Amino acid sequence: MNGQIDKPGEFPYTRGVHPTMYRGKPWTIRQYSGMDDANKTNERFKLLLEQGQTGLSTAFDLPTQMGLDPDDHLSKGEVGSSGVSVAIINDMENLLQGLPLDKLTLSMTINATAQILLSFLVSVAEKRGISKDFLSGTVQNDILKEYIARGCYIYPVEPAIKISVDVIEYCAKYLPSWNFISVSGYHMREAGSTAVQEVAFTLSNALCYMENAIKRGVDRTALAKRVSFFFNSHNNFFEEIAKFRAARRLWARLASERLGLPKDLCKLRFHAQTAGVTLTSKQPHNNLIRVTYQVLAAALGGAQSIHANAFDEALGLPTEDSAKLAIRTQQILQNEIGIRDVADPFGGSYVLEDLTDRIESEAVDYIKKIDGVGGAIRAVETKFYQKEIEREQIKFQKEIESGASHVVGVTKYQNDEKTTVKIRKPDLECQRHVINKFLGNKKKRDESKAEKHLSALKKTAESGANILPSTIDCCKSGVTLGEISN
Repeated sequence: MNGQIDKPGEFPYTRGVHPTMYRGKPWTIRQYSGMDDANKTNERFKLLLEQGQTGLSTAFDLPTQMGLDPDDHLSKGEVGSSGVSVAIINDMENLLQGLPLDKLTLSMTINATAQILLSFLVSVAEKRGISKDFLSGTVQNDILKEYIARGCYIYPVEPAIKISVDVIEYCAKYLPSWNFISVSGYHMREAGSTAVQEVAFTLSNALCYMENAIKRGVDRTALAKRVSFFFNSHNNFFEEIAKFRAARRLWARLASERLGLPKDLCKLRFHAQTAGVTLTSKQPHNNLIRVTYQVLAAALGGAQSIHANAFDEALGLPTEDSAKLAIRTQQILQNEIGIRDVADPFGGSYVLEDLTDRIESEAVDYIKKIDGVGGAIRAVETKFYQKEIEREQIKFQKEIESGASHVVGVTKYQNDEKTTVKIRKPDLECQRHVINKFLGNKKKRDESKAEKHLSALKKTAESGANILPSTIDCCKSGVTLGEISN
């Protein structure tokens, strides 16, 4: 151990970003949800809120993520199947119908088309007479990890970074309560990275976004206050707790030393989601246990908000019952076992402090390597990140296949019992309904007005200016996500 046991709420924030942590306020229960059309997802949102969820998180389908309208031939079979379809302002209006946008926080997990979905949201709020000052939530807007781990990107790397910084710049000026980026390690961990790689790659990417925004002239204070992070909560219980502590401490030092931020603004605030890749389709009820200890690790590691995966997600999108159970998992941990009574329960533990030090030290070495290849953008372009993750993923798979590591119910303690879990399947009739409704809404717009704003957006993009104001004008006039993306 390095012997430094700082207090919670004090730089470098190893033990938490607030002095009292959950004694003052519990973490936000933010369950990720989206399916079929906007109306059905709106119903699920309301159900989750009724069950005690304290923040909304939106999952968009693949066409929406890839900038494709639902009637595009490439969207066939994917509309509403892995999230909600939002392709025109009417969809966003239906998605948010009856929800008090000025009183709840809304997270949108979207990247390549982040500027469009944010523009839909701003347009709906303005239509309702809600000031931008009161819009609170997060847009993921982390395009680098799409090239590294997920593959949902549209444009070349540098132009894509430009668009991400456009969102940051616009939000810093006009949406003071909005988190304009959630730099994500989650998907890299799902792709096979180690805990150390997850920390190092995420923080290197964050430095890239921040440095580009500072070059653009974005106020450093606004940047520091509204940048957020998203991490995986994986299987190794002690390592995961240490990972969150190490990430906080390392970011505090990087933000202070490399970005020149005041120490009181170097707080790493993060959302955590339990590890989807650890869920099994065999003996799926075992996932209830996995999810519970992963949520517990995130809480003991000091997360600001947490999503608990439903136990049936290796089989399909969550049913209503499994979604409720995922919420109850968090509520039991918040209310019944006393973990909120202490700010950092593991502070001073030899095992945890040693692990924290080791993860931070190894992450620093990785960041130096990334700097050595020219920074995050070059590390993506040269596939440095991708190769490093691939090597670890293959290593892990070999450990499973050799029997050195085990998955309960899959490689060990197997049985021949058939799964009797109710599975939620994609609604093909709903897909047709989404397309027909989209085409109907598109017909209702003023074509000359839509064309005028689309032409203005093209000129703005060619000029290199911030595209958000023009994108918002397009959204208000009924221009579609696919048209704007193109």
